[in-house]
Amino acid sequence: MIYPWGTERRLNAYSDYFRRHFGQRVQKITIDAGFTCPNRDGTCGTGGCTFCNNKAFNPSYNKAEKLISEQILQGMAFHRKRYRKATQYLAYFQAYSNTYAGLDELKVLYEQALRVPGIIGIVVGTRPDCVDEEKLDYFQELSQRCHVVVEYGIESVFNRTLERVNRGHDVETSIRAIQETAGRGIQVGGHLIVGLPGENREDFLEVAEVVSSWPLSNIKFHQLQLIKGTAMAREYEESPGDFMEFTMESYLQLMMEMLEKLNPAFVVERIAGEVNPGMGLREGWGVRYDAVLRNFEELLEKHDSWQGKHFKLDI
Repeated sequence: MIYPWGTERRLNAYSDYFRRHFGQRVQKITIDAGFTCPNRDGTCGTGGCTFCNNKAFNPSYNKAEKLISEQILQGMAFHRKRYRKATQYLAYFQAYSNTYAGLDELKVLYEQALRVPGIIGIVVGTRPDCVDEEKLDYFQELSQRCHVVVEYGIESVFNRTLERVNRGHDVETSIRAIQETAGRGIQVGGHLIVGLPGENREDFLEVAEVVSSWPLSNIKFHQLQLIKGTAMAREYEESPGDFMEFTMESYLQLMMEMLEKLNPAFVVERIAGEVNPGMGLREGWGVRYDAVLRNFEELLEKHDSWQGKHFKLDI
């Protein structure tokens, strides 16, 4: 069966998207550009989101004191060993809020990345409350020159959850930023966490339905990973009953049900996350993401399931 995205694969996979549009594998190179966050410096809050510690996800070559170009070249060297077919790359501004500065400062950083040979575009991870018309106008102009994605941390579609995790913005802010970005023809990514405290299986299925009506291009799902030293890790130790515990099998079963409700037009970048060794509070699944994805696709095959099988755009 050929699915709406044009392949026999049962989800609209990120790697396939690049092969369709660029004719080859494209690899993201993560960058720490030294940004902070309005939820840390007192602008909208302090302490940050209760789940947050970017050190748990950053590769070892990401250090803010290094030049952007140096981080990119080291990242390319790393990925050439792991993905030998990759010859084109995206500069992924990942750590914290990568639009949280004046536009002139941002332009210097983005343009430095785009000057590195082999970089064909940028992905900018940020918060929905860290963009404005001036920045979006710039991204619109930049998207005429190269591949541009603005990736927003949505995390949850429930205001009760966002307040509990000290997110510092509400769902309405996410919707507004996504609509204004997409309205300029810019590709929009969204990041969601599955397993935040107080949410349950019915909530997670509702998440898939709700975001499917938003003008997203790409989407990432990460299971909640409790990072040592965070406020949420302390909350878990005090009230573990507020948190769902996922085995890999139970998580993939849930993700399959969510995928069936998900808009088939969305490119799925990830269905799960990984943290750096030794950073997680709970024991991990013991396998790399590639193996998780293989197990997931085998589950889809076993149950004759696919992305958008039960998709309804009626909410």
